Amino acid sequence: MPNTEILTDWENLVKKQLKTEEIYTILNKENVEGIVVKPMYDSVEKPLRNLPKVEESTHLVAAYHESLEEDVYAFLLNQNVEDLQEKTLFINNKDLAEHISPEDTDQYFSLIDVFDEKLGIINEQLAKELLGKNFKRNICIDISFHQNAGASINQQLAIALAKTKELIELLGEQILNKVLFRVAVGGNYFFEMAKLRAFKLVFNQLSKEYDTNEIPYIFAETTWRNKSITDRENNLIRSTLELASAMIGGADAVFSNNYLVDKRTENSEEISFKQQIVLAYESIINVFEDASNGSYYVEDVTRQIAEEAWSLFVEIEEQGGYLELLKQGFIQKKIYDHAVEEQKWVEEGKIKLIGVNLYPKLDVKKSIEDLYNEKEIKAVRWAEMFE
Repeated sequence: MPNTEILTDWENLVKKQLKTEEIYTILNKENVEGIVVKPMYDSVEKPLRNLPKVEESTHLVAAYHESLEEDVYAFLLNQNVEDLQEKTLFINNKDLAEHISPEDTDQYFSLIDVFDEKLGIINEQLAKELLGKNFKRNICIDISFHQNAGASINQQLAIALAKTKELIELLGEQILNKVLFRVAVGGNYFFEMAKLRAFKLVFNQLSKEYDTNEIPYIFAETTWRNKSITDRENNLIRSTLELASAMIGGADAVFSNNYLVDKRTENSEEISFKQQIVLAYESIINVFEDASNGSYYVEDVTRQIAEEAWSLFVEIEEQGGYLELLKQGFIQKKIYDHAVEEQKWVEEGKIKLIGVNLYPKLDVKKSIEDLYNEKEIKAVRWAEMFE
C-alpha cells in the first residue's frame, strides 16, 4: 500500500518549490510509447520476482579483430577465422555457418535470422541446417531490425513472441531452448531496462503454454535509430547508456555497434568495444542477475510493457499470426504508424538529439515521406531527416 504520509509530505514540498497547487500538470510527462510514468513512486502494486539470465554474467562481445584475440573472449564473426580456441563465438553469416562444426566444448551461437520479412516466410531448410549444428543456441529471432525501423517497445516484444510461435508451429516446442533473441536497445534508459525484463516475463508465459519454464537468451546491441553521422562523439554517450541499460536489464550478451555509423576504423572498433569494458570492469554491472529488481519505477514500467506486449501478441495470433499479417501488410503499417509518430517528435524537438535537432550542425531537412514507406519495414535513423 502507498505510504500516504510520505506522499503528502513530498507533494507539499513540490508545491512550495513550484509555487503552484497544480503540480501534476507540470510533472506529468508524455512519452511516445504511451507508458504511464508517475512523478513519484513510494510502492509497487505487484512486486516482481527476480528475473534470471541464461548466462551467469553478461558476455561482452566484440567485432572480430586479430589485435583483440588475447583480451576478448566473445567475438561476433562475419567471416571465417582459423584457430580461435576457448572463445565464445556469435556467427553472423549463414555462409560461414555452413562450414562450422563445433566441438562439445565450444561456445557457438547463431545470429542468423531464418525469417524473410519481405516474402513473409521462414527459410525452413536453413532452420533445419542450423538445428543440425552443435550450437548452444541455433536459431536467432531478430527484432533489432524492427526497433531500428521504428517499432514501439510493445510491438518489438509482441513480434518476438509471434515469430517464436511461428517457429514452434513449424519445428516443434523443443525450439524454445534453442532460440536466441537479437534485440536493439534504444536510448530511453529505464524503459529499455524494463523492456528486457518484460520480455523475460512474456516469453516465460509463452513457454508455460507448452508446459516448460524457459527464459529467453537475449543478445542486446546498441541501436542505430538515434545515431548521427554529423555528431559522432555524442553517439558514444548514447551507446554507453544503452549498454548499461542492457546489462542492468539482464541481457546475456551485449554488443556495441560502431559509433562512427557510416565508416569503420580499427580505432573506432576498439573504442566501441571498450565502452563495454568500462561498464563491466569499473561498474561491475554485467555480473548481477537482475540489478533493477525492486526499483518501484522500473517494476511498474516492466509490468505495463509486459501486459501491453502480451495483449498485442494475442491480437496478432487471433488475426492469423505474424507471417500472415506480414503478407497482409498489417505488421508493416503498425510499425510505420509508430515510426512516423516518433519521427514527428524528433522533428518537433520533443525528442532531443544534441547536434541534430538541438544545436544542429547542418541546415537541411528531409520529409517523413522521403524516409518512410508504410508497405516496408526498413531501418531509418532519426538524424537522416537532418543530414
